[in-house]
Amino acid sequence: MAVLVNKATKVIVCGMTGKEGGFHAEQMIAYGTDVVAGVTPGKGGTQHLGRPVFDTVSEAREATGAEASIIFVPGPYAADSVLECEAAGVEFIVCISDWLPIHDEIRMVNRVRDNGTSRLLGPNCAGIITPGECKMGIMPGNIFTPGPIGMVSRSGTLTYEIVWELTRAGLGQTTCVGIGGDPLPGTRFIEVMEMFEKDPATKAVVMVGEIGGSDEETACEYMMQMTKPVVGFISGRTAPPGKRMGHAGAIISGNTGTPESKVSALLEAGALVADRTSDVPRLVSELLAKA
Repeated sequence: MAVLVNKATKVIVCGMTGKEGGFHAEQMIAYGTDVVAGVTPGKGGTQHLGRPVFDTVSEAREATGAEASIIFVPGPYAADSVLECEAAGVEFIVCISDWLPIHDEIRMVNRVRDNGTSRLLGPNCAGIITPGECKMGIMPGNIFTPGPIGMVSRSGTLTYEIVWELTRAGLGQTTCVGIGGDPLPGTRFIEVMEMFEKDPATKAVVMVGEIGGSDEETACEYMMQMTKPVVGFISGRTAPPGKRMGHAGAIISGNTGTPESKVSALLEAGALVADRTSDVPRLVSELLAKA
């Protein structure tokens, strides 16, 4: 099984005729993802990568029955693209775009949450992959392999690094979810942890957090109720307070968002915490052996 996406997921690519959208859509198709259409205003009626292109999401969804979309639209226009997908009834929306104006991001995320008809992943995320079935994002599909480990992460690069370590250790993945590094993610750690807890194929979970915010601590409160074992990794332990480190949300403000508070919360919730990414496979194996 998997969470959120599988081989039956029909995907629309918004911005598919652009440079980034076209490149990653081609990679998604090669991986086996069921990309059924693209959307680029003004290019409706054409084809790209062997798929039909529509002017609007509603036209694409009506013609294909797609239930998922992925956004490769430049940041200043990405929020409107997400809300267009929601208005068209798309159930799952992945926003890869970064550099969204913060007022647009607040409007977008809060409207999707309040309406409750669609789930948004991102923005500024690497996407999601169910190995061997569906890839919606920018991750290198060749390093992932099917198996019993669920992963949720704020960092795309750390996801790739840890997944490669897991794969080399013979520990495949059910689904890997990148929630993104912005301060206001459409889907939070706790929501993904709940999905993995309910997924019978997921036997253990790896949660990769970083400095900034309190999303990891909130997930740890739920973690105390979980039956699935968890390995955590927190990046940015040497970051100075007040300095943004990579992601917009990766900043320590006062006494909040510190790596120490996140590591403590993980330990109190019963998780094992890796000091290095290379430690993760060993800790996962230890937990699986005890399960």
